[in-house]
This record gives sequence, C-alpha cells and structure tokens, in this order.
Amino acid sequence: MKQYNNGWAKAGKTFIYIIIILMGLTCLLPLLNIVAISFSGSAAVTGNQVGFLPVDFTLAPYQKMLADAQFWRSFLISAARVVLQLALNMVLIVLMAYPLSKSKREFHARGVYMKFMIFAMLFNGGMIPTYLIVKDLGLLNTIWSLILPGAVPIFNVILVMNFFAGVPKSLEEAAVIDGANPMQVLWKVYLPCSVPVLATIALFSIVGSWNDFFSGLIYITKVRDFPLMTYIQSLNINIADLLKAGANSNTLAGAAELTNKNLNAAKIVVSTIPLIAIYPFLQKYFVTGIVVGAVKE
Repeated sequence: MKQYNNGWAKAGKTFIYIIIILMGLTCLLPLLNIVAISFSGSAAVTGNQVGFLPVDFTLAPYQKMLADAQFWRSFLISAARVVLQLALNMVLIVLMAYPLSKSKREFHARGVYMKFMIFAMLFNGGMIPTYLIVKDLGLLNTIWSLILPGAVPIFNVILVMNFFAGVPKSLEEAAVIDGANPMQVLWKVYLPCSVPVLATIALFSIVGSWNDFFSGLIYITKVRDFPLMTYIQSLNINIADLLKAGANSNTLAGAAELTNKNLNAAKIVVSTIPLIAIYPFLQKYFVTGIVVGAVKE
C-alpha cells in the first residue's frame, strides 16, 4: 500500500512539473519569437517566415535606434524619471501607510482618511481635469509632469498598510519602552521588517514608470523631452515620406531592411532589458518572510 501511494505521489509530482514547464514555455516562446523578429530581415518578417531563430540576420532595427542621439537622451530621461518616481513613491507611501496601519483608538481619524483613499482609488477626475491641473501648475514639458500625478498610488499604500498592521505589536512596544519615538519605531522596527512588501511596491513603481508612454504623449509636446517609451512609440519607417524628403540611396537601402514589425520587436526587446536586469535583485524578497518567527507570542 505504501509503494502504491508513493507511485501516485511521484506521478502527481511529475504531472505538476509538466504543467509548470508548459506554462513556462507559454510565456517564454513568444518572447523568443519577438527577439528573433527583431534580428530578422524585412522580407522574412513580412512573409511570416520567422520562428524562434532569426532569418536573414540583421542589426538594422537596433542600429536605427542606437545611432540616434535622441534615443539616448530619452533613455536618460526615463532613467531619471524612474529614480525620482521611486524615491517619491517610497517616501509618501510609507509615511501614509504607517499611521493608517494603527487602530482607531490610536489614530482617531483613520476611518475618514480610509474613506477618502478608497473613493479616490475608485473614482478620479479623469484625463482632462488632470491635464488642466498639470498645465496650470506650469509642469508641462517637465519631468515632474510625468512623476507628480502618480506620486501616491493608493493600491500600494493599502498593501504596505496591511503589511505594517501585521507586524507584531511586541516589537513596537519593546522599542517604545526603550525610549523610541514614532519616527524611530518606523525607521528601526517597521521598515526592516517590511523589506518584502517594500521590494514589491518598488518593482511596481519601476515597471510602471519605465513602461508608461501615455503620460509623455499627454504632458510632453517636445520630442527632445520624450521619455524612452514615448519616443520609441513614435519611431516608424515610411518609405514614401523618405522619398518626398529626397533621401539618398543609402538611406533608402537602410530603410528597406526595416519594417514596422521588426522595428517594434526591437523596441520591445530594448525596453525590457533594464527590467530584466533589475528583477533578479528584487525577486528574492517576494519569497522571504522576515517577520515570521521574529517574536513568539
């Protein structure tokens, strides 16, 4: 009977592994196809001949982007935006979540603030009123127009608030007995215990601000001030326009190697490289429970 149960357990584990592998391939294979398309020639891409390996290998899409000075300017703008957005988000989220994690006995106005937050999360003024506010504040065509409208993501505040509420009270009480004030309790007790949730919202902030192109279309009117995602969204190859502009034969030959499909694939590849580089450093915190076992009640 024991051998029979062991056989079923092994079969079940094998089945689970197969399912996980298939799910992984479902996510991985489309990415491989995108990478292959970005390195393939125009004719092969147009003829749908590209699978998981490049056909008629070419670097033309990447050369078009990387040889462009505006590409690097936009890259630096996006990098600066990510850093500033992350710093502002982390500070405001933590300072808002900490008092809201207290009970109504400790923070009497907690219920009022929570109602405002939930209402603001479910209902917002919309794109036009937000644009008018940004315009009236004189923030158009500045990096702050991309940062300040998303300074306090309420969903992230709720995540951190719930995590803070789960920190054992014994830790805070011990710090208070030792003479710590509220800011010292936050800095010395809550933040070290909250690395997993802070890493999570940091990744949300980085991915959201890096991938956002729509804000650039709304608030930035000068191409030189476009963030990277907005700029590469505007890259298109139009042979007819080049002919009207009197382009030379070398320019036309280079453009002939490109289609919007493989250029867009190159955009996707380039835009994901920074996120792929950052994710391994934050991923480990998603599976780490620092609070678990810290205090035995």
